[in-house]
Amino acid sequence: MAEGELHPVVKLAKEAVESYVREGRIHKPKELTPEMREQAGVFVSLHEHGQLRGCIGTFEPAKSNVAEEIIANAISSSTADPRFPPVAVSELDDLEYSVDILTKPELVTDIGQLDPKEYGIIVESGWKRGLLLPDLEGVDSVEEQIVICRLKATISSTEPVNLYRFQVRRFK
Repeated sequence: MAEGELHPVVKLAKEAVESYVREGRIHKPKELTPEMREQAGVFVSLHEHGQLRGCIGTFEPAKSNVAEEIIANAISSSTADPRFPPVAVSELDDLEYSVDILTKPELVTDIGQLDPKEYGIIVESGWKRGLLLPDLEGVDSVEEQIVICRLKATISSTEPVNLYRFQVRRFK
């Protein structure tokens, strides 16, 4: 890849958002790279001027391949993240994209098996689940990860939980 050129996975997310925001059209990729043919959970994060602007994803595969996950989650990140209004056409040139392709979550029996820089976590209690990606700025401990996930999933600090860890391949 040439300097300044987007990785094909990131380019797909960008094209999906731009097609949808500008034209209301679902982008169809012309060619799939090997990682786009896999099945995996995917998160697409949007940043504007260094600030989070949207982040939506799937814990586990919901579509037939990673390309379809990227397209669906990129559109959702730009239009359906409840923390933000939908992205406007005027914002498109200011967006930066990050795509995380997740490994299959594995049950953790001891928090010593976790590391906030290496592993994302899923905290689960009954049907409630909260997920936090790894290596996030300002999240430096496993305890912080767990607290954030409990809050996201509205799981009280007294409810018993199952913990899962996963790794990501992050593309920017």
